[in-house]
Amino acid sequence: MRFMMIVKHAENQGPPPKPLMDAIAKLGEEATRAGTMLGTGGLAPTTQGGRVRLSGGKVTVTDGPFTESKEVIGGYAQFDLKSKEEAIESAVRFMELHKKHWPGWEGETEVRQMFGPEDFPPHA
Repeated sequence: MRFMMIVKHAENQGPPPKPLMDAIAKLGEEATRAGTMLGTGGLAPTTQGGRVRLSGGKVTVTDGPFTESKEVIGGYAQFDLKSKEEAIESAVRFMELHKKHWPGWEGETEVRQMFGPEDFPPHA
């Protein structure tokens, strides 16, 4: 089963401490060696992004930052794991690294199963 871990936090918390990044790199190397990590990445601040929205039949583009956002997606990882429980355990390990290496940081990791075309029946 494929899962995406979506890390959310308040924007403008500053760069993560080096010990945290080193611990995350080690965790990623272990998951890659085990064949469970499919991809990962951090995201730039919303000041460097934009939103494209479709509403009421109209497409609009908004440049960042997005002041109405209380939290932003700061990064993601994709895994191939046996179960939702295994995915949750992986997210807990990741958040424990934040607790240890970045005291005071607050955020969450959302765990979502991923679907592909193979998960939907063909159209008649």
